[in-house]
Amino acid sequence: MLLDTASLYFRAFFGVPDSITAPDGTPVNAVRGLLDFIARLTGEYRPTHLVCCWDDDWRPQWRVDLLPSYKAHRVEEVVPGAPDVEEVPDPLEVQIPVIRALLEALGIAVVGAPAAEADDVIGTLATDAGMPVDVVTGDRDLFQLVDDDLEIRVLYTARGVGKHEQVTDAVVRTKYGVAGSQYADFATLRGDASDGLPGVAGVGEKTAASLLTSYGDLAGIRAAAADPTVPMAAGLRAKIKAAADYLDVAPRVVAVRRDLDLGVTTTDLVVPGGDDEHPLPRAPESLVELVDRWGLDSSVRRVLEALTR
Repeated sequence: MLLDTASLYFRAFFGVPDSITAPDGTPVNAVRGLLDFIARLTGEYRPTHLVCCWDDDWRPQWRVDLLPSYKAHRVEEVVPGAPDVEEVPDPLEVQIPVIRALLEALGIAVVGAPAAEADDVIGTLATDAGMPVDVVTGDRDLFQLVDDDLEIRVLYTARGVGKHEQVTDAVVRTKYGVAGSQYADFATLRGDASDGLPGVAGVGEKTAASLLTSYGDLAGIRAAAADPTVPMAAGLRAKIKAAADYLDVAPRVVAVRRDLDLGVTTTDLVVPGGDDEHPLPRAPESLVELVDRWGLDSSVRRVLEALTR
């Protein structure tokens, strides 16, 4: 089970009342919500391996160099020589170090990589995992990983963790008319305002799906547009040609990386309590201190009970 951690703690922050505070008045609604999500998901699916995938860089410079509009509307501050600062509500910002400390004390693996988003970590861990994989996210971009043959599915949390949807190839086809393996090209053509992807002007979801059905992938679509002997509406051909500069770079921005050197093995990712080498919790004294300081007894207890089961 691979968790898109930021996706989940943002959802928790906006979904759990901000009246949930620590004894000193510090908000802990995102912390509490994330812990409750983990308890619910691990209790329901009982994974053998569990990873909180982390955004070491939420807007990698190499993606910005390719497409300057990428997530540009979410930048709060540009820091020369360092990752851009994402616009995050102050009451959430103070909770992120608490989340990280709790995960480490519990013994849940937290994995990130330099110049990489959590999506890239997820893509790398899901590829050649050697076991079924559940990706937990509210981000449609990760539908590109869905693969029934490899038993990779997305637990999609857009309607809430309690109402999450199990997304398989059949679901992607029903929703969008494309296979999971075509979803990255589909998203490139359609665009995504939330990520600053303009898409191809005049090409929406239905047209994108139709093009992929006819020509297979983005390379096939561009080749068809460039070949006057291939049947294609003149207006559509012109739109694809006009978007050449965008289409030269966007696929590399949209595609999650699957080849990161994460410095972990499958053994490192075993659920805490799963064997003698992964105690639950990993750091009992630190966990007790964190629970007392932040008033998290009930949420931590639920996580411990779910992992024990």
